[in-house]
Amino acid sequence: MSSILHLTCFYWYDATRTDCGTSGQKRVNMTALDQRGLNVVGIRYRGSTPSSGDERSVDFYREAGVYGDLAETATFVDPGFPESERAESATANLGVMGGAIASAVADGIRAGRGTVMVGGDCAHITGVLGGWQDVHGPNARIGLVWFDAHGDFNTSRTTLSGMLGGMPVAVAAGLDFPEWREASHLAAPIPTDRILMVDVRDLDPAEQTLIEATSVRIAAPADGFPGEDLQACVDDLASRCDYLYLHIDSDIVDASLVPNHGTQAPNGPSVEQVAAAIDTVMATGKVVALAMVSVSGDGEGADVTRASAAGMLRAGIESWQRHGIPEWDR
Repeated sequence: MSSILHLTCFYWYDATRTDCGTSGQKRVNMTALDQRGLNVVGIRYRGSTPSSGDERSVDFYREAGVYGDLAETATFVDPGFPESERAESATANLGVMGGAIASAVADGIRAGRGTVMVGGDCAHITGVLGGWQDVHGPNARIGLVWFDAHGDFNTSRTTLSGMLGGMPVAVAAGLDFPEWREASHLAAPIPTDRILMVDVRDLDPAEQTLIEATSVRIAAPADGFPGEDLQACVDDLASRCDYLYLHIDSDIVDASLVPNHGTQAPNGPSVEQVAAAIDTVMATGKVVALAMVSVSGDGEGADVTRASAAGMLRAGIESWQRHGIPEWDR
């Protein structure tokens, strides 16, 4: 490993925009991920429902060596749902689950570690974001970079299916189900101008209309795909945020690469194209959390899906090691 990874480096950005909550130039100290280590948060649940065995592929990544040398110093934690708090409401239960995740994420942040969330599904993003607000407060300037075939930006008014798993980004943005968001420790919604979606090739019509009514931007994952230029969008987001959370649903890749995924979509990018897009985000030096979710170890084609997910997650961690992680007050 190059010795340059052990140096502290600096990233400058223009924080003059009024929606940033500050003004002037700010210097962000960065250190090597190898020095800081990982806090791997494994979610053995679908929503708030426990999964069996390694159905969510939490153990698979470690056994496959995806974390590399970082596994030796990483902390591994599997937050559980406190059954004494289970309610009749599905959204209330997602909030309780999010709160358990937030506490596990916050412990790692206070230890100075980068967050990796594996297993679970997209409904768990509120917990990762809530963990950051637990430590840094509701004014923390964190941006969400959303790699997915879907926007997950439906609300109870726009949804066609009623599936809560299609709503977490809208929930994080404060557009629906405040009990889910607040119980996840996400006291302040994420402003929509701090949300960048990548790919989202399969949007419901009303969902697309809602996205277009906000400041959310949609970038192409690679050349030849619909969306704005990824580099320009990432640069803009990084200029207005202190930290970035890169969230990846495995269905961002083409359906042939995730054959047992419940919401696979055709005409998607390859693992290699997604890896290059991941590197564009990591190159900002502002990524503090990375997630790979919705990877089932069950059913026909599970080995193909797991291989695709491992390829993307490995690419993300290796890129993170190259580009570094920002410092923060603990």
